Amino acid sequence: MASSHLNWLIVRDHNAFLLKRRDIRKPFSTEPGNLTNLSSFRYSGLVHHKTITITPAEKKGVNFVYNRKKVLNKPAKAPVKVTLKQGPRRTLKKIANMMKANRYRADLRGAALRRASAILRSQRPTKTRKGKAGAAPAAATTAAAGTAAAAAPKKAE
Repeated sequence: MASSHLNWLIVRDHNAFLLKRRDIRKPFSTEPGNLTNLSSFRYSGLVHHKTITITPAEKKGVNFVYNRKKVLNKPAKAPVKVTLKQGPRRTLKKIANMMKANRYRADLRGAALRRASAILRSQRPTKTRKGKAGAAPAAATTAAAGTAAAAAPKKAE
């Protein structure tokens, strides 16, 4: 089995998951297991055996997927999927504790927590605003009616 460094040298410039643009210096990556969507050796899900994937769950919460060490050569049995939907603080604490207890890629802990936090933030219901936001459309319609009346031609008597 080739090392992850050799694999990275082979796939870093040409793979199906790269998003290259003219105005972006460092290309993005859409590969599974890449927590930051940046094309770099550290975050690559293609070349590392131990990868972490955090995705939104069906209704609320996040899916935390990691690979078991003993069955890495059996791709169907390797991934372990855990759905966390207890609440934001408890979910983030469980992710940090699982990574720490399993000694699983400590360098990705911050990125995993940022990704989970962003997903949980996006699942929050939006608050309806009261006050000025509701009054602004009424003021705009009266101002528009006033300018329309001023712009209309006057009848000659």
